[in-house]
Amino acid sequence: MPIGKPSKQTIATEKYAKKVGLISKSYKLKKELTEDFAEACAKRNTSAAAVLTEFMEKFVAETENL
Repeated sequence: MPIGKPSKQTIATEKYAKKVGLISKSYKLKKELTEDFAEACAKRNTSAAAVLTEFMEKFVAETENL
């Protein structure tokens, strides 16, 4: 739960994220790479989250087979 006096929307958003199992992660990456990645995602009309999720799922599956 957020600290202080969160709005109803903030509470609802956090409740939904918890329900579906979403978490926020932070990584430090080179600025140029992230900008190029965002541009590539826009060209393919897809979200960065969708592309990263697909990559992570494939990477985990490949690693389990080692």
